[in-house]
Amino acid sequence: MKKEKTTMTPQLACAITEGFCDEEPTREELIEAWQYLHDTGWAYKLQGWYGRTATNLLAEGIIK
Repeated sequence: MKKEKTTMTPQLACAITEGFCDEEPTREELIEAWQYLHDTGWAYKLQGWYGRTATNLLAEGIIK
């Protein structure tokens, strides 16, 4: 069964990236969460780990 599309929020993106969701996120969901945090600027407003990880994902071409 296909998952219902959920609107990304800063809280949901953090839950996905930190791994405290009810279900293990797919690679696509994880990338979507990081892309959201980067696009909205939240990755750079939160604790340093978020900004460093987003910067590394950008350098690797995983997010844009």
